[in-house]
Amino acid sequence: MKNRSKWLAVPAATGIVLLLTGCTDQLARGFLPGVSGVTNHTDRITGLWTTAWIILWLVGIIAWALMGWAILVYRRRKGETGIPAQLRYNNPIEVLFTVIPLILVIGFFAFTARDIAAIEQPTENPDVVIQVIGKQWSWDFNYVDANVYDSGIQAQFDGQSGVPETLPALYLPVGKTVQIDLSSRDVIHSFWVIDFLYKKDMFPGKTNHMYFTPQVEGTYMGKCAELCGEYHSMMLFQVKVVSQAEYDTHLASLAAKGQTGQLDTSLDRNQNLPGDDPENRD
Repeated sequence: MKNRSKWLAVPAATGIVLLLTGCTDQLARGFLPGVSGVTNHTDRITGLWTTAWIILWLVGIIAWALMGWAILVYRRRKGETGIPAQLRYNNPIEVLFTVIPLILVIGFFAFTARDIAAIEQPTENPDVVIQVIGKQWSWDFNYVDANVYDSGIQAQFDGQSGVPETLPALYLPVGKTVQIDLSSRDVIHSFWVIDFLYKKDMFPGKTNHMYFTPQVEGTYMGKCAELCGEYHSMMLFQVKVVSQAEYDTHLASLAAKGQTGQLDTSLDRNQNLPGDDPENRD
């Protein structure tokens, strides 16, 4: 009886801990970074993540419970010798162990495909179109609608470990639909704004797209998420989600600096991509 109580105390204590911590926002978000509603997609991503973990925890608890039950019930008793009776086949259980994982895999695939399709759905007539170009080891930003640009340099530090002094900054107006066109000047990079919970690769000679609406003002950290060379870890940037007035002021400041027009492919390091005309190559 004492041993049985000891075994029951473990899951009971675990359940109490989970119940007491279940009210925290961090746990409710599955320990993902940021806060709710940073973009119009983040809550969808968080929901998929946390639901998947809940299902997997339930599967794990059931599997651990069955394993513990088998260990206890079929253990060797005092005075017994030899090995317990061996069961070679149990068709119902084997079918169950095949069907349940198959259902889980199909379910995870279906919900993931549904959410990716929604996230990747192009926005018709976006309010803002920005071209982001990755380069070793920084970023260029073309504000297409305003015909101005900002060219970044590799992250500069002031001597204190982990404290950024100079980072390229991408400005976005809050509450406006945004289309970002992604490309690369040299090697494969990846555009990742951590709190946006989504990233996308950038390829030389190809343009990828992201569509979203930033909904919470603030400064968000971004980085390259694809190993791209010696200073990959310093290919950092910021995203500043600001009011429309502050966004307009920033664009006006770029124009005042003479940063009008668009940075084009003439700055690309790769000048021999498929489709390039060797007759017109410098």
